[in-house]
Amino acid sequence: MTLSLLFGLIVGFSLGLTGGGGSVFAVPLLVYGMQVPAHAAVVISLAAVGATALGGGLARLRDGDAEPRTALIFGLSGIAGAPLGAWLSPRFPEAALLTGFALLMLAVAFRMWRQASRRPEETRIVRVGADQNDDTAGPACRYAPGGQLQFTSRCAVRLAATGSTTGLLSGLFGVGGGFLIVPALVLIASLPMRRAVATSLWVIAIISAIGLLSHVMAGHRLDTGITTGFVLGGLAGMVLGIAMGKRIAGPTLQKLFAGMIVAVAMFMLMKLLLR
Repeated sequence: MTLSLLFGLIVGFSLGLTGGGGSVFAVPLLVYGMQVPAHAAVVISLAAVGATALGGGLARLRDGDAEPRTALIFGLSGIAGAPLGAWLSPRFPEAALLTGFALLMLAVAFRMWRQASRRPEETRIVRVGADQNDDTAGPACRYAPGGQLQFTSRCAVRLAATGSTTGLLSGLFGVGGGFLIVPALVLIASLPMRRAVATSLWVIAIISAIGLLSHVMAGHRLDTGITTGFVLGGLAGMVLGIAMGKRIAGPTLQKLFAGMIVAVAMFMLMKLLLR
């Protein structure tokens, strides 16, 4: 229980600070820190990260930082991919599953770091110009002059496609998807970094719930003892992460998150090579 609380604190802090990284840390901590089998760690991760993200999402929604419609499209689109990922997960060898997870993390970390370096401004909101009916040029999702996100058909399709892909990865690797969701929300939905972090928590909660349900329906067991400790520690860490995140600039958050992902991915690859 002590380890569960401590590791949950780390996971919750990452979620509160960056809007992602929950499962990026949860899966390796469960596998290498608590000797939980990789496939069992996937199920625990989905339950613990999802519950922790829900707690943080409620807090950020109260602050007015989240985009509920964007989160709903993203999350519900995950229904299409999560069951397939859950079905595929136990059919891969453990080493292959962890290696794929680590390589995916490295690719996303590189993209996040590059984006933060090339566009160091705090926000990247793209406003709709005079021709508000032009749905073919520029970013897929843009903001109206009043600050509301414009939901064109092109925007909705792009969000739904990205949500489906995230759902597949959620079921396959046991990730809530935050380390993919945050960059997608910034790049596709043109959300400022802080709003992307807040919205990501809701998406993670929805997709994690879908992924967990898929695993339970497939007959995979959930260790409630470890999960409870993770959730309690995660909620405490979430409070700390949200408080610190309000004091750090958006691009700095992205680079910090990218650096943490690289560190965990390299650790996982080294462990696999030594094995």
